[in-house]
Amino acid sequence: MAQSITKLRARAVDMRSYVVYVSFLVILVFFSITLQDRGFLTGSNLMNILRQTAMVSVMAVGMTYTICAGEIDLSIGGVVALSALVTAVILKTQPLILAVLAGLSVGAVTGFVNGVITTKVRIPAFLVTLGTSSIVTGLARTITNLEAVPITNRTYNFWFGSGDIGPVSTLFIWTVIIAVIGQIVLKKTPFGMAVLATGGNRSAARYSGVRTDNIRIAVLMLSAISASMAGLLYAGRLHGARYTLGEADLLTVIAAVIIGGTSFTGGKGSVIGAIIGSIVMGMLNNGLLLMGLSVSEQMIARGIIIVLAVSLSLRESLER
Repeated sequence: MAQSITKLRARAVDMRSYVVYVSFLVILVFFSITLQDRGFLTGSNLMNILRQTAMVSVMAVGMTYTICAGEIDLSIGGVVALSALVTAVILKTQPLILAVLAGLSVGAVTGFVNGVITTKVRIPAFLVTLGTSSIVTGLARTITNLEAVPITNRTYNFWFGSGDIGPVSTLFIWTVIIAVIGQIVLKKTPFGMAVLATGGNRSAARYSGVRTDNIRIAVLMLSAISASMAGLLYAGRLHGARYTLGEADLLTVIAAVIIGGTSFTGGKGSVIGAIIGSIVMGMLNNGLLLMGLSVSEQMIARGIIIVLAVSLSLRESLER
């Protein structure tokens, strides 16, 4: 009897890994039927959803690693804005490659600082990244005195956001490349296994020879660098940078990761699931907008999804 109950619980846990894919199909079918006359299922609208969710998807890859390792990063919104502004400012006088590297270095430095303080000073990442979020956001507001910075470099704008190769947006291409690399590294490499081990049981991982502090620093750097990349893509898509970029993305990114099957307590996750979760959020926003719902009503729907996703993740963790 006990063995039967254990098997049923294990099967229920396994089934929850597919919730995001079921949700994707249900939402796609629902909006395809109810919004048939408003063009929800047209190729242009579907590509528009992928274009709009690209930045969240990129950040979700880095956040997946962070949550898998048992950490959290609340600084990504500020990193998005500061990286975009740094890139835009440097691009005025310097070659494209230097501007891109400068923008990505914002994330690398921020993530390294987050990781070192978290591991060496022993302050929870929640508090550390909350503090650095305020610092980075303040720098983003100061660097250009709240003024937007236009980007006129056509090469940059094409490859980092507003370009299309045939019918496919370059934003979608970036998403696919980063998602594939992220999934392979997480599931097929020693580093990915170390990330999962660190989040699953840090003490056991340490006794097994995993340098858990280095892993925690690395995942926080990955999260911040992915936020920097999102900032570059925002800037390319909008042909400019502004201090408000990314400020509303944090909860959407976390929701995408948790909906995608990553355990909120660490040790289990899927990059591909996080990408699908991001697209689910994008489809939901797009569908509700086409239905005529207001921004506040969309926020309510998004909040309900976040609560349900986190509740499901925590319940799964307790049953494992």
